[in-house]
Amino acid sequence: MNTTTELATPAQAGSLADQSLGQIAVNLPGATAIFRRLRLDFCCGGQVSLRQAAQNKHLDLDAVLRELAVLERPSQAPGVEQPAELIAHILDRYHAVHRLQLPELERMARRVEAVHRDHPEVPAGLAEHLALMEQELLDHMQKEETVLFPLLQRGDQPWVSQPISMMRQEHTEHGAALEKMVALAHEMTPPPGACNTWRALYAGLQQFHDDLISHIHLENNLLFPQFGAASASSCGSQACGCA
Repeated sequence: MNTTTELATPAQAGSLADQSLGQIAVNLPGATAIFRRLRLDFCCGGQVSLRQAAQNKHLDLDAVLRELAVLERPSQAPGVEQPAELIAHILDRYHAVHRLQLPELERMARRVEAVHRDHPEVPAGLAEHLALMEQELLDHMQKEETVLFPLLQRGDQPWVSQPISMMRQEHTEHGAALEKMVALAHEMTPPPGACNTWRALYAGLQQFHDDLISHIHLENNLLFPQFGAASASSCGSQACGCA
């Protein structure tokens, strides 16, 4: 399922082009990775508009806008109920996105921790925690992609209760990790005068937080209950974001 959102009108594209790099970095999580690859300085040079920055670097502005448009992801799940369609949506909207989100968040966290190590509100330990979350989430998603989801797509209901129970337990662990992430990041509230990298980091963490909760909700409350009463119990744990 394609979740890419194109820039709807030339006026919208023009509006984004005339925003500063710093504004875009903070308001559009994921933009920092694009800017870094294109060597566009969104931190110290973040006051320059995207249009001007592209011109200065001899970049194709329309091509940059198309890359940024891909980051505009839907927040609501589509109206799909069949397991195969729901699994396809989960893989495209969440599994693929998490694999992009976490390395960039970890990179920014390491930079903020290094540059602002003497600041009283520096998120000390955040990068290390994100690295651990990434490894645990990658392992979890691989198990779903190679074991559980193929079983569900084949309709092998007698065999799914145990792997579903395991995935539910790991969802609860992911929720606890999210709570620790929020605490390390001081509720994702940047201090006054925070640089663009720090602000972009917290905006990206908020998106990742919301995405992972939505991901867990779709599996726990929409997908798994379709496969037998034994796996349909409500999560009921605040840690997994369902409450």
